[in-house]
Amino acid sequence: MGAVGFPTSSDIYLEAGGRKIAVVQSYKARSGRTSRNIEAFGESEPVATLEGSKTYTIELTRLYATDEAVSDGIDFYSINDFSLVIVKPDRRVVYTGCQWSDIAESGELGEMVAEKITIVAAKRVETA
Repeated sequence: MGAVGFPTSSDIYLEAGGRKIAVVQSYKARSGRTSRNIEAFGESEPVATLEGSKTYTIELTRLYATDEAVSDGIDFYSINDFSLVIVKPDRRVVYTGCQWSDIAESGELGEMVAEKITIVAAKRVETA
C-alpha cells in the first residue's frame, strides 16, 4: 500500500468578474467551525453538540497580477468579493465571497516584490 497524501496544486489563482486577475505561488488554508453544547437539566455532560458557522482563512504568498489586470490598473488593496481557485490533479477547490484581511509587502534590492495577503472566504466548494 502506497503512502496517502494530499494532491499538490497545479494552478492557484484569484478570479474576479469571471477573469483571472492574479496567479499565486503558494497558499496556506485554515478552516474553523464554532459549535455549541446542548445542556439538559440533571445531566453532568452535554447531551448534544450543534454545528455552528464555518470560517475559512487563507494566506497567499507571492501574488502576480495578470497582464490584463495590470493594464486595467488592478490594486490589491481595493479588490473585494473575489474568488480563490485551487486546481489539483483530482479536484478543484473554490473559495468564494473573498475579502482581504491583511496585506504585507516586502522587497529587496534586485528582487521582485513579494506580497502576502490573508483573505477570508464566505464559502468553500470542492468539485471533481
